[in-house]
Amino acid sequence: MNDETNSDLPVVADAVEASLPAEFPGDAAEIKGVLEAALLVAGEPVPVAMLARLFDPPLAADLVAKLLEDLQSDWSGRKVELVQVASGWRFQGRQEIQTFLDRLSPEKPPKYSRAVMETLAIIAYQQPVTRGDIESIRGVAVSTNVIKALEDRQWVEVVGHRETPGRPALYATTRTFLDDLGLTSLAELPPLAELDPSHLLEMPDAPAKAAEAPLALAGPILATDDSTAPTEPGAAADRGGTAAPPPQVVH
Repeated sequence: MNDETNSDLPVVADAVEASLPAEFPGDAAEIKGVLEAALLVAGEPVPVAMLARLFDPPLAADLVAKLLEDLQSDWSGRKVELVQVASGWRFQGRQEIQTFLDRLSPEKPPKYSRAVMETLAIIAYQQPVTRGDIESIRGVAVSTNVIKALEDRQWVEVVGHRETPGRPALYATTRTFLDDLGLTSLAELPPLAELDPSHLLEMPDAPAKAAEAPLALAGPILATDDSTAPTEPGAAADRGGTAAPPPQVVH
């Protein structure tokens, strides 16, 4: 934390104090303590709206957001950080100590085949997409097990149906997917120019996508082990492949 940030904290605290409802007991430091305790024991991201309802009367969302940013600065420089992800705010271990934290959980994260990871990449790039869209891009049939593996991990979900014969399901990524990558929104995914899109971006037979769909999948989750990847999508029933990235949380 630099000196400029430190000098701003009293100003932030004064502004927060002035924003508190007259009937609210306590001061900004006490409220921050409650927010800090709630986030430390929650074990999962907590949205601002839920944090605001911890108090009676509930605090304004913008006030809670300011306090969380202040609390985030308080934790700056420690091995644990307060971050905002898609589902809310959470404490997590910093990336540089994740290797040590992983040893608290002896079980290894699940591994996914190349077929599963390519399917996930296509959904992230092109969402929302149908199973037919995915097959048009990959050039092979998509096994039901591939989609099920992603749904079981809560990385993708059905968000609607395309108004074409048969009304096929439309798949998109979830908040859990973003949380596991430590992101707050799809806009934070790396631009396509930073990745090798190759055939995954070509969808000659699929309908045009909405403007919000120029998406890319984050690099760490795309890496696969070609030596263990199955040659057919139907072999996605776990013959090895990419290890799923564990959420960066405090164990």
